[in-house]
Amino acid sequence: MAPTAVESPVLAEGLVRVEDALLDAVRAEDPFLTEVASHLLTAGGKRVRPAFAMAASLTGDGDGDGLLPWGPPSKGAVLGGVAVELVHLGSLYHDDVMDDATVRRTVETVNAKWGNLRAILAGDYLLAKASEIAAGLGTEVAALLAATIGRLCEGQVAELQDTYNLARTEERYYRSIAGKTSSLFATACRIGALVADLDRERIDALTTFGERYGMAFQVVDDVLDVVATDEELGKPAGHDLVEGVYTLPVLLVLATPAGDQLRDLLGKPLSDAERLRARDLVRAHDAVPASIEVARGYVREAVAAVEPVAASDAGAWLIGAARALLDRVEEAR
Repeated sequence: MAPTAVESPVLAEGLVRVEDALLDAVRAEDPFLTEVASHLLTAGGKRVRPAFAMAASLTGDGDGDGLLPWGPPSKGAVLGGVAVELVHLGSLYHDDVMDDATVRRTVETVNAKWGNLRAILAGDYLLAKASEIAAGLGTEVAALLAATIGRLCEGQVAELQDTYNLARTEERYYRSIAGKTSSLFATACRIGALVADLDRERIDALTTFGERYGMAFQVVDDVLDVVATDEELGKPAGHDLVEGVYTLPVLLVLATPAGDQLRDLLGKPLSDAERLRARDLVRAHDAVPASIEVARGYVREAVAAVEPVAASDAGAWLIGAARALLDRVEEAR
């Protein structure tokens, strides 16, 4: 599992403020809208993106020797993390509608509980509230968040275009996850650095960290979809296979002669028995360790990007978070 903010008293305190601000942000005049908009929020979540925004903002603290305590996250860093998390939550509402998903974070999805129309509108509401908060943090932050929402859409569209496509390429896979996942982690780090008024070199380095972390995060998530259990994931395992989203482990198998059996199963919606069979075929191949090695490469790049601040408490926490991604997938294998 990734390091949690509980391991850092500074970030733990910051995330308490994030939770309060999230609940405040989704509170609407209409009680029903408040209930729907806060449904996944109250279901939990690690809040990795807000933690990254706050940690990035604190890499300028102290004299760089790692001995000075972190200061508490600023109000701007907390609100920046809230804005990013609201975008993330809004995208989950929309994703669950597109996937016809019924479970998210071990609870019933908004679309399953209240229908697609309400889920879409609630997702839009969360995006609007994120934009409102970002506007209060300055024009650069507002423009960055708007551009990121656009990148999320581009990444998701790229994925949709390849649904059930047995000829999907690795290049198209990477392009999709760079938009739908990596961009938001990069933005979280960049917003934290911007509101802390760090120098441009450090802002760019932290952005690179978030981008590389996000790529590793998605590759790990895709590996977990084929190796972890429903309980570990908090949602049905192998869901991507059922929905025709062929991720890196699947693509690596399909590119080999051993992929013929898998190819015969895929290209269409799967029954439960077919889903289990497809997972077994992917797990039996060396595509899983090969995919983990790809994630390992992205983690190395993320760590290298923040090496200049590695001696600071905040920099060390970010590095630990990146390295813990690999621990998470190794535990599930």
